[in-house]
Amino acid sequence: MAKQNGNGEKVKSMESWIWDAACSIRGAADAAKYKDYILPLIFVKRLCDVFDDEIDRIAEKVKSRSKALQLVERDKSLVRFYMPIRPKDPEKETTWDVIRTLSDKIGQQLTDILRSVAKENTSLQGIIDRIDFNATTHGVRDIDDDRLSKLIEKISEKRLGLKDVEPDIIGRSYEYLIRKFAEGSGQSAGEFYTPAEVGFIMAKIMDAEPGMEVYDPTCGSGGLLIKCELVLEEKMKLKSKSKYAPLKLYGQEFTPATWAMSKMNMVIHDMEGEIEIGDTLKNPKFRNKNKLKTFDRIVANPMWNQGKDSLPYINDDFFINDDFGRFPAGSCGGKIDWGWMQHIYSSLNDTGRAAVILDTGAASRGSGNQGNNKEKDCRKWFVDNDLIEGVIYLPENLFYNTSAPGIIIFLNKAKKHKGKIYLMHAGKEFEKGDPKNYIPPASIDKIADYYKAFKEEEKFARLVSKDEIVKNDYNISPSRYIQITDAEIYRPIGELVEELSALEEEAAAIDAELKSIFEKLGV
Repeated sequence: MAKQNGNGEKVKSMESWIWDAACSIRGAADAAKYKDYILPLIFVKRLCDVFDDEIDRIAEKVKSRSKALQLVERDKSLVRFYMPIRPKDPEKETTWDVIRTLSDKIGQQLTDILRSVAKENTSLQGIIDRIDFNATTHGVRDIDDDRLSKLIEKISEKRLGLKDVEPDIIGRSYEYLIRKFAEGSGQSAGEFYTPAEVGFIMAKIMDAEPGMEVYDPTCGSGGLLIKCELVLEEKMKLKSKSKYAPLKLYGQEFTPATWAMSKMNMVIHDMEGEIEIGDTLKNPKFRNKNKLKTFDRIVANPMWNQGKDSLPYINDDFFINDDFGRFPAGSCGGKIDWGWMQHIYSSLNDTGRAAVILDTGAASRGSGNQGNNKEKDCRKWFVDNDLIEGVIYLPENLFYNTSAPGIIIFLNKAKKHKGKIYLMHAGKEFEKGDPKNYIPPASIDKIADYYKAFKEEEKFARLVSKDEIVKNDYNISPSRYIQITDAEIYRPIGELVEELSALEEEAAAIDAELKSIFEKLGV
C-alpha cells in the first residue's frame, strides 16, 4: 500500500518518479550535484504546466490558445508569471515541449531558456538562473547532452500543474533527494527538513487567522510556512469563505541553494512571502528600525544540537551582548537549541504563538545535574515565566537523516492554562514506511484536535502542573510524565543515548578542569 502524506494523498509514485529522474543521470555528477540539476528542471516543468493552465483558462474565453498567448504577450499581468518560450503549434503542443524537443547543444540552450525566464520574471532572478547546464570541469561537461536528454525525458513523464500534484512539490523533491543522497553516501546530509505530516500538525495547532504574519527563522524550502497557508485555506473553505486576506509569510535561510528552493515554492504557490538569506542568529533580517520585527505565529525546525563546530561565534558574550536583547534566559551552553527558542520568543508579539521542533534531549539535558546546566537554566526561565504551553513527543524514525523522535515545543505569550503545561506522548501514532515511518492522516487530526482542546487521556496526554515540572528538575519531556506501556516508565533508546552523551560531555569537562588544577599544583 502506498504511503500517504498530510493531505491523505498517495506519494509512492511521486517519490519513485523523482528518484528515477536522479538515477537517469547517475554517474554524470556526484550526489551533491544531482539536486542542482534536477530541481531547477522540476521547477521549470511546474512553471510550464501552470503557465499552460493559465493559457487554457484564457483560451476558454477566446476559443484559441494562440489568441490567448497573443493577449498574454500584450498584457503579462493576465498570468501569475510569464514564460517567453513558445511551441511551434500552440493548439497541439505544450510549453514544456519546447524543452523536451531540444536536440542540439541542449545544455547551452537549456541554460539560455532558464535565464530568459528569469529575465522576464524578476522574482525568479537568482533562483533558476544559478545553474549552468553547459558547465565543464577540467574540460569535461559536468552533465553531457545525452544524460541531460534522459533527465528531461524522465521529468516529462508527470504533469505538474496546480491540480496535478501536491502543493509543496519543490520542497518535497528537495527533502526526498537529500535523504536519498545521504543514504547512498552512508553519511548525514547535515541538514534537517520537516516531514510533511509534522508540518501539518504544527500548522493545524497554530491555526493562523486571515492576514496574520507568520515567520520561520530557519525556513529551509519554505514548507512549514506554506502549510500554514494551506491549513488556513482549508479552514476558510469549510466556512464557505472565498474572500479573505492571505497570510503574510516571512522566512530566513542560511544555505543559498535552499533559499532558492524556498523562493521557488513561494512563486509556485502564488503566496505572499518574503524570504531573506543569511544567518538568523548572527544577523536577523526582519527588523523594525533597530528592534526585531515581531510576528503573530512562528513555526521552525532549527538544526538540532548545533554547537561551536558549526557556529564558532557562539559563546557567553554572544548572548550577553546581543544588539537586540534576544536572550533574556542567557547563555544555553554548548548546544544552541535554547538559543533558537529565545530568538523565537523575542520575535513573538504580545499575543504570539510558536511551534518549534527540537531534539528530545533539549527537553531534559541538565536535569538531575546531568550534562549542560546552562541549558536547564534556560528551560527553567521559560517554565518560571509560564511561556511553554505544551510539548508533543513525536514517533521515532520520521525525520530524513536521523531516527531520533524529536519533540514540538509550543510557546504562547497569551497562555490560558496558567501554571500548567500540556504534555502529549504521540510516540505510537505512526505507521511503518520504507525507509521512514510516517504519521497517517487520522493521527494528524487526532494529535491536532487533542492539543487544541487540551484533552487529557491516559497513556497519551495530560496537563502537568508547574510544581510537578519543578519537582522533576525542569525536565519537560512527555516521556517523563506519561506512561505509554505497562512497564514502569517508557524511556526511548534515543533519549537514553542523549543522556549518556551529556554525561560523557560533563565527565570530559570535569577531567579537563581537574587536569588544569593538578598542573597548577605541580602534581
